[in-house]
Amino acid sequence: MAATTRMIKKYPNRRLYDTQTSAYITLTDVKQLVLDAEDFKVLDAKSNEDLTRSILLQIILEEEAGGQPLFSSPMLSQIIRFYGHAMQGMMGAYLEKTMQAFVEIQSKVQDQSKAFYDAKGMPNPEMWTQFMSVQTPMIQSMMGNYIEQSKNLFVQMQDQMQQQARVMFQTFPFPGTDGKK
Repeated sequence: MAATTRMIKKYPNRRLYDTQTSAYITLTDVKQLVLDAEDFKVLDAKSNEDLTRSILLQIILEEEAGGQPLFSSPMLSQIIRFYGHAMQGMMGAYLEKTMQAFVEIQSKVQDQSKAFYDAKGMPNPEMWTQFMSVQTPMIQSMMGNYIEQSKNLFVQMQDQMQQQARVMFQTFPFPGTDGKK
């Protein structure tokens, strides 16, 4: 059976209605759908406008306010600076790819860590401590290498774009130039 997208309607009174369960739900319930990797969409009950992103942003805002934040103030400031910037689209794609890479690394670590649980699913504390003492620096090193490679690739891409722009615009007579390279 193919999975279908779960529809949640948002009413003007700000209540969320899950059409699958025929019940009103909260943001906490929507967060659980995310954690359970359920495919869902939040639609405005009147206009049918897709509100999924704004609901997800609300959940992130609540999480950021409610405990240890994931985003630092300088990081949020940098993200805000990219809105309206020529590189906005590239930044979104870059962040998405980086998140995908991190999730893949996390999945591999989880798979490797399964060996450190007994038959009842309880962790063996000694083995777990040894495993994490090796894995944590390795993961940090992998992420550092990934970020460095990504940064280098980004700089190369920017250089190529500048070179292409020079070639493309070399025939235009801009003030202060002679129209040549």
